[in-house]
Amino acid sequence: MSTGRTRAVRLTRWGGPAVLTDVARPVPTGEEVLVQVEAAGLCRSDLHVIDARPGDLPYRLPFTLGHEVAGRVVRHGPLATAPAVGERVVVYGPWGCGRCARCAVGAENYCERRTALDAARAGTGVGLGRDGGMADLVLVPSGRLLVPVGDLAAVQAAPLTDAALTAYHAVAAVRRTLADDPTGSAVVLGVGGLGHLAVQILRATTLVQVLAVDVREEALTLAEECGAHFGTLLRSDTASVLRSRTGGAGAAAVLDFVGNHSSLELAAGVLRAGGELAVVGSGGGELTVRKPGTLPPGARISLPFWGTLPELEAVVALAREGALRVEAERFALSGVGEAVARLRAGGVRGRAVLVPD
Repeated sequence: MSTGRTRAVRLTRWGGPAVLTDVARPVPTGEEVLVQVEAAGLCRSDLHVIDARPGDLPYRLPFTLGHEVAGRVVRHGPLATAPAVGERVVVYGPWGCGRCARCAVGAENYCERRTALDAARAGTGVGLGRDGGMADLVLVPSGRLLVPVGDLAAVQAAPLTDAALTAYHAVAAVRRTLADDPTGSAVVLGVGGLGHLAVQILRATTLVQVLAVDVREEALTLAEECGAHFGTLLRSDTASVLRSRTGGAGAAAVLDFVGNHSSLELAAGVLRAGGELAVVGSGGGELTVRKPGTLPPGARISLPFWGTLPELEAVVALAREGALRVEAERFALSGVGEAVARLRAGGVRGRAVLVPD
């Protein structure tokens, strides 16, 4: 691999914009692995990072964006052994310390040293304080963070690392309850980049009735295409409509990919006694927890964040089996400005994916 310059979408000041610029070509050392990027996802988390004010995030500028990455291994550091050069991979995004008990079992999303890493401004992971994959090349700290994808198309593979992984992790958080009530229902609130994958994961891994809610007709069409049994727009009577679909008992689980006031209110209104609510979206809403209160008796709440390395392997397996397909819209890396503008305007169906041109 020759030395020289390469391209990357960099955040150089808080509030943005992110800019495509020339940077030094990375050279792997130690256990590092250099990956030639084939595709990188763009999502609202990237917008939150771009729009952040100084002090909002524990990251040090500048860095390259892009936390959903697929590509091909092109070079090893002297201590790296796998995956092999030439192997096509996706990058597991949350980078922890690699040594604590949680990291040891592949749960770097819940690294026990995260607070210390944040204090050191070491970054949450690829594209989040550390140089990411909206670039021609990305440097990964260790081969342990790479999952082979075989011949899976890069535009399909990249969003698996966050959109699908986070959805899978959210479903995993409520899977015990769904297994105990296989004839029950699960409600997916928000059928966007994550929600449309959650619908497919529920269909592929459970027997429950999948009910979808969104504020957009086109999102409900997407939900139907992904296998939802029923979809409805968010209206004043949506809670009663959903309850009627469950025979009046309420849903065994609600997966909220919005997280604003309206979605949390609806979630509390449709959850059955002993049901589980997984709040994934960061829409700024609040849910008051008290006894007695709006939540039903026995309700449990989880706040899933990203997912584990074994779960990413499971997600890749589902995609390779054809049980999981990302609704993706492709943009050239040089067209990152257009992609960001479209995403801000809500004009992307499913996931936006950047491809080096």
